[in-house]
Amino acid sequence: MDGLLKGKIAIITGAGSGLGRAAALIFARHGATVVATDIGEASVAETVKLVEAEGNRASAHICNVADEAAMDALVAEVAKTHGRLDIIFNNAGITVMPAPGGLRGLLDTPTSEFDRIQAVNIGGVLNGSRAAIRQFTAQGADEKGVSGVIVNTASVAGMIGYGGVAYGATKGAVVNMTRTLALEVAHLGIRVNSVCPAGMLTHYAGLDPDGPNADKIREGMKRNNPLGHDGNPDDTANAALFLASDLASNITGVNLPVDGGLSAGIVMVKR
Repeated sequence: MDGLLKGKIAIITGAGSGLGRAAALIFARHGATVVATDIGEASVAETVKLVEAEGNRASAHICNVADEAAMDALVAEVAKTHGRLDIIFNNAGITVMPAPGGLRGLLDTPTSEFDRIQAVNIGGVLNGSRAAIRQFTAQGADEKGVSGVIVNTASVAGMIGYGGVAYGATKGAVVNMTRTLALEVAHLGIRVNSVCPAGMLTHYAGLDPDGPNADKIREGMKRNNPLGHDGNPDDTANAALFLASDLASNITGVNLPVDGGLSAGIVMVKR
């Protein structure tokens, strides 16, 4: 179908499930050719199958975003195959697996685990952005003066105290990387923004959207969301679509909360 991303070539990392899969489907519905990447071969292949079942275009690629050389090779392959790259959605991320009964605290998080999270959540954004900027610069700007678009997945946890220390620290880094990089590359015609979701019911952090506790989890998410939404990843995927599209042509350096108002402050009137 024609849409907001008609004719665009878009890399989406972490596309094997959750927000990445939702974004792959929504970007493709709006006309993008989606390059879906993940470390899980079966999961990203399933995403592509779902995109193609709707009559849209996608390809599956196995890539570890924490590996700089792998991200460089991916972008080079995309540019060779399609002639250009228009959008990269640096979405791949991981978190500390929860302890029994709740979040794993700082004292219970080994340094090796923190290093692993930093490598993906921070390193993955840096590696994807670097590779994309090189390609955007090489191909030059289009008739509208746009060389390319970067969208990152940060989190409400990068804006307020939420989600645990280790995870929040990495997402806080993404929030400020988004602002700083936007200023650094604006003169090149490159826009950089992020989406900042609150809790989403995906397979992230051991949750199971199809499991026996899914309804209970959704109800908990609704209670924590001032608008009463239940953590559907489509909400955040639609925000990423907006930021990737020409509708956001004068928007850069923005970290957009998709949280029903959670990060706005204290709710004075309960639903």
